[in-house]
Amino acid sequence: MNAAKTPRPAASASPRKPRADAQRNRDRLLETAKAAFTELGAEASLEEIARRAGVGIGTLYRHFPTRDAIVAAVYRHEGEQLAEAAQRLLASMPPGEALHQWMRLAIDYIATKKLMVSALSAMADSSTLAAASGPRIVDAINLLVDRAKAAGDIRADVDANDMMRALVGFTYANITPNSADPNWQKSALRLMDVLMAGLKPGA
Repeated sequence: MNAAKTPRPAASASPRKPRADAQRNRDRLLETAKAAFTELGAEASLEEIARRAGVGIGTLYRHFPTRDAIVAAVYRHEGEQLAEAAQRLLASMPPGEALHQWMRLAIDYIATKKLMVSALSAMADSSTLAAASGPRIVDAINLLVDRAKAAGDIRADVDANDMMRALVGFTYANITPNSADPNWQKSALRLMDVLMAGLKPGA
């Protein structure tokens, strides 16, 4: 009598992770696209982005089949990077300095959003995209403010809403495509430095 065959385990249904070189290409395209949008505006050509990234246009299209796809990916990536920066900064510097540096990164994020707002507004799912990273960014600033207060690096009567209002106040007039002042970002960064100096206890 033949022995019963041991059944083979079912193949895993989990999605395969992208190959390391494919992931590197995608990351390089995102960083290059952000730089191209910053320099040339959201209408920078996909061919120019591929050329600057050192890949063929076919590689770009494999990752991002349309202009909307790469615009959305850059926007989403910037939001994710800002949210994730909180833990990274807290691991490498005192909480007050981590908060300061994160607020400066937030101004850079708003600058990127400003450059892409016209392209984003034309997309059908722009409201969903804009809201996707919002909760994580709010969690990040709450964490940073709480840690900075607990460490005594900023005044105890400051909260995350205060910091968000300051950020909006420094940048709000400049997030429309028709903003006339090309130096607004430098001004916003300078004001943020002044604010953070004034938030130190006893300042």
